[in-house]
Amino acid sequence: MDDARKAGQWFFAAGLVGLGVLTFVYGDFTQVWQPVPAWVPGREYLAYASGAVMLASAVGTLSRRTAALSSRVLLAYLFLWLVLLKVPKIVAAPTVEVRWSGFGEIAVIAAGGLVLFATLHGQWDAATLGPVAGDRGLRIARYVFGFALLPLGLSHFVYFTESIGFVPAWLPYRAGWVSLTGAGHIAAGLGVLFGILPRLAATLEASMIGIFTLLVWGPGILATPTSRNQWTAFLISWTIGAAAWVVAGSLEGTDGTAPQRAEA
Repeated sequence: MDDARKAGQWFFAAGLVGLGVLTFVYGDFTQVWQPVPAWVPGREYLAYASGAVMLASAVGTLSRRTAALSSRVLLAYLFLWLVLLKVPKIVAAPTVEVRWSGFGEIAVIAAGGLVLFATLHGQWDAATLGPVAGDRGLRIARYVFGFALLPLGLSHFVYFTESIGFVPAWLPYRAGWVSLTGAGHIAAGLGVLFGILPRLAATLEASMIGIFTLLVWGPGILATPTSRNQWTAFLISWTIGAAAWVVAGSLEGTDGTAPQRAEA
């Protein structure tokens, strides 16, 4: 695995580990996985179990011996939360854009998980889960990733005024940055979906989210280092950006280079 692809995998795992740690620090589900209804039996224990799965599976993808099993568990975990928490909200209110952008955030992370599974899968996975293993799994991940970026970009325009508030005050033309980054999400999504320099599109998307993470949520943590909201926002943004790097690495070969199978 080349250095860039390996770094993306490590950053992705680090983000998930951080989200898992938050579960244990606050004894509750990570806020981005909310809302899990209060009436669910054993909710607190389920929260700890959720954090443990994130921690163990993320760390496990970094070891050659445990990569196949861990990537399988992580993939199931991410898509389970996507289906249980985000899809019902869209079905209930399909015209509310924030429901779609929330879906898009988790879908980007799930796409990163699918890329890891598709590249780290073992023989059992190939035999029983063939449709989402290998090249077919990578193609599905790319479509999920490309589609997920569209509502993220659209949200910048639907919630234009609110989005301006996230742009650092010291930057000039704050409204322009909102429009530029919103258009950037959409352009990257379309580039990946339609195969227009897809690796470059995904790489630029990952870079944009990474810069956003550092400029917006980094200072928030420095200002209020004990804030659960700030840490959650920083780590979810970090993980989305890292997932974009993972997807970009899987697109090697689509812009003129030879694809390689990832190794832990």
